[in-house]
Amino acid sequence: MQIDTENFSWFQVPDEVKKLLILAASNWENTSESEKYINLALTKAENNTDILVAAYRYFYYKNNYIMALKAARTLIDKIKEADKLPGDWEQLKPILLNRKQEPSIRLYLNAYAASGLVLAKLGQLDQAQEICTQIKEIDDTNEFQSAGILLDILTKPSDEDED
Repeated sequence: MQIDTENFSWFQVPDEVKKLLILAASNWENTSESEKYINLALTKAENNTDILVAAYRYFYYKNNYIMALKAARTLIDKIKEADKLPGDWEQLKPILLNRKQEPSIRLYLNAYAASGLVLAKLGQLDQAQEICTQIKEIDDTNEFQSAGILLDILTKPSDEDED
């Protein structure tokens, strides 16, 4: 099979990694086969941000939430390290507020919000709620509204009395 890696020209990775992503997509219906290609791409791309995003999406849509969370957290850690971001929320919050239009910070916020969604899917509702609350604190333009929507769902009172 001839694989055209130019379809993924925005990925700054070797053609070999692009081929693995194409093979993963081509084998979507065969989860074990497609997952093999995604994992190989992750190994060969050395935690490249584009590949981590692709892996997160792949695992999320394959309902492999543990691996999706791992990809999101790896991406978050990579950005934290590269941008020298503090781990403490009170120190981090003003930095995110001031720099939220920078591409790496936007990617950080998206990955962080995604980790909240996955945590909710995994039943870790307190952690998911904390992340959504933090995202909402810095989202004055409602750009990351999915975190707000998830927060509303997580904090909505139960309707047990409606019988």
